Amino acid sequence: MAFYQQLAEDLFSEFETHKTGLNSAESQNRLEKFGPNALLEKKKKPAWVLFLAQFKDFMILILAAAAVISGIVGDLTDTIIILVIIVLNAILGFVQEYRAEKAMDSLKKLTETQTKVFRDGQLITVPSRELVPGDVVTLEAGNMVPADLRLIDTFSLKVDESSLTGESVPIDKQSGIVEGENLNPGDQFNMAFKGTLVTNGRANGLVVATGMKTEIGKIASLLQENAPSTPLQQRMKRFAKAISIIILAICGVLFLAGIARGEEIFTVLLLAVSLAVAAIPEALPALITIALSLGAGRLAKKKALVRKLPAVESLGSVTYICTDKTGTLTQNKMTVTEVDAFHQFPISAEFSNLQIGLGLCHDVHLDKKGSPEGESTEVALVERILQELTLGQYQTLKVQFPRIGELPFDSSRKRMSTFHRLGDQILMLCKGAPEAISSILKEKDQAEQLQRSAEAWAQKGERVLAFAGKILDHLPEESEWMQLESELDYYGKVGMIDPPREEVKLAIAECKTAGIKPVMITGDHPATARAIASAVGIWKEGDGVLTGAELGNLSEEEFANQVEHISVYARVAPEQKLRIVQALQQKGHFAAMTGDGVNDAPSLKAANIGVAMGISGTDVSKEAAHLILLDDNFSTIVRAVKEGRRIYDNIVKFIKYIMTCNGAEIWTIGLAPFLGFPNPLLPIHILWINLVTDGLPALALASERAEKDIMKQAPRPPKQSLFANGVGYHIIWVGMLMAAVTLFTQYWSIAQGWHWQTMVFSVLAFSQLGHVMAVRSDRTFLYQQGIFSNKPLFGAVLLTLFLQLGVIYLPMMNEIFHTQALNWTELGFSLAMSLVVFHAVEFEKWIRKRFFSVKKT
Repeated sequence: MAFYQQLAEDLFSEFETHKTGLNSAESQNRLEKFGPNALLEKKKKPAWVLFLAQFKDFMILILAAAAVISGIVGDLTDTIIILVIIVLNAILGFVQEYRAEKAMDSLKKLTETQTKVFRDGQLITVPSRELVPGDVVTLEAGNMVPADLRLIDTFSLKVDESSLTGESVPIDKQSGIVEGENLNPGDQFNMAFKGTLVTNGRANGLVVATGMKTEIGKIASLLQENAPSTPLQQRMKRFAKAISIIILAICGVLFLAGIARGEEIFTVLLLAVSLAVAAIPEALPALITIALSLGAGRLAKKKALVRKLPAVESLGSVTYICTDKTGTLTQNKMTVTEVDAFHQFPISAEFSNLQIGLGLCHDVHLDKKGSPEGESTEVALVERILQELTLGQYQTLKVQFPRIGELPFDSSRKRMSTFHRLGDQILMLCKGAPEAISSILKEKDQAEQLQRSAEAWAQKGERVLAFAGKILDHLPEESEWMQLESELDYYGKVGMIDPPREEVKLAIAECKTAGIKPVMITGDHPATARAIASAVGIWKEGDGVLTGAELGNLSEEEFANQVEHISVYARVAPEQKLRIVQALQQKGHFAAMTGDGVNDAPSLKAANIGVAMGISGTDVSKEAAHLILLDDNFSTIVRAVKEGRRIYDNIVKFIKYIMTCNGAEIWTIGLAPFLGFPNPLLPIHILWINLVTDGLPALALASERAEKDIMKQAPRPPKQSLFANGVGYHIIWVGMLMAAVTLFTQYWSIAQGWHWQTMVFSVLAFSQLGHVMAVRSDRTFLYQQGIFSNKPLFGAVLLTLFLQLGVIYLPMMNEIFHTQALNWTELGFSLAMSLVVFHAVEFEKWIRKRFFSVKKT
């Protein structure tokens, strides 16, 4: 038998406790037996494991193999440089993940709670994690419920269960038995659940479940599956596989060709290693990590904490955002929107009957500043009356009709009544649900009219409260008060909603412009959900609304056929939220989930990108999420999407930049022997170009501003290659052009008797610098952007230029890099040849603008 079906006395016997609680010794024994009252988390990886995990990248493994081969053939300088780069990349990734975990620990410390509990017959305060089954605790307004409790005594208790059920209206609680089998938590009115909030009244409760045995714990147990890989992780995996196959094929061909020509194995092996080093973008993993770290830093300044680094880029790829309603789209605060007063039998010449009901029939108190405090629905009523009356008039009303008694609200009656002095008579006021009030009205036609009008308001998503009352000659004994709720005069009704956040409508519109479909998933009534969804722009005429019951009756195939046409899901269970996200993923979508409640956690975990609320969010939702919004502002998600797209675009830019030069190196080294030229570059030259000439400017590309129309582009298909939209063609043709310029330089400088190898080295390096300035945008010319619009990049190009000149002219660098100082003619020729690539790429933009429409991805 469930706890809610049993008498409190029977539960005291079952848990071997009593109303005065456990003694200290017994509570300590039970703590050792049941464990702390906390949700279990996955065992955290030690710092050294996090560090070693950074070496699993496939390109890193290939690079390490190249370092080993380079050491075997005798070039220890190359080996040391490669290994240094590998370690630096690992440190960058480790630091970001470690810092994110520490930030999460700090957030958790902010949410640790204390609880008043009876121990040894005394009421003391202990940390909530020390509660055990059998403890008796005291709850007051403002308390977070520390464990699952069977309520023993309740006094006007209301509990906000929105974090568990998604229902924004606080639930009235009572201590009696609740009938029914397998009731949902929201229908167990004599239970209070861990993680919910007491908004009104007080109570004593028996702890019946702690930790993972609570309702929150059951949901938390759904979060053990591994999170899906991000779009960038999938693209980089495909990229690494492709590049490794190409590297092995080219090295194999070059090695066999060298052997066939009768060259020494040692010489051919050194050439193959040089080619492998040239083909591997050594700096790419580090650059991607740094780009994501910079993006995470920018998001942190915009109130978004990134828990996992690759999630930064995922934001720019989502096609669906599945969002909870309560507290995410709405303010989680009830507000009166409509008032309908019935003017008949006036009680006072100064106030209408409905104003009297609004002003008196509640348990709200004013603080020192005159602001109402209490349960959110009743606060909304008082805020409404204070819009119609001055604070002085309101206080006069309370003095004129002093309260002398109350029948508290309960879930069976669905109404509350208060009694007030009216001269020598008694004024009885009653408020409640329309059906509860209509059943006790004197006039039946008024009752029917109330029911019809209330249903019409409910269809607009409003919660309706009706008011009635009557005048008594005297107040009978308290035992007879319940019988007074009959033959009442109707005073009017009010409609209220949990209003949308002001900034949400604009955020939703921006999502749609960006090709992202927002979907509401809530535990609320369908009419309420649709009304809010329509108000913020999620739902429009023709969109589908699906309830949890309807979803439960659909097969997987039937649901798959509908899922892309549904904008609002109402009355859904946590398991169904998970099903919705998974169905979207099966249709090929990248789904994001925003939310703050425990009931959101499984969906946050399963989603490609889970976004939790940092202020109102529960620990479970934060632990499950990839990103935490520190300001609970839905519009922050739009800024995060824009940042994610910017980061992806910049990653593509430096992949285009780096791979073009790597391609040029491959063409240069691979074709030189077939053209009868000596090996044009040494491995140390290639490493310098790949790590310095490539690395510094590519890193600065991460600071490139977002394209002006970035939020008007559709999300990239999840399986789209990194080389799509002309990136692959650009890498091939520009790489071949750069190689042609380099080989021509080798041919001409040898013919002229110049320092040909230093010139080849310099032309390739200088060409890179021109190329990076041109690839800053696919559509905008450099003169339109301005050289200084990306100051870090301009600085990186200048620094790299001076470093390359240092390699050419400093004697110490000449020895390390086997270079010679160039004369003015040689340097001038090298610079002139290097400008060819820059002008060619700028000309490519002109051709696109002139002859091709810009393809939106």
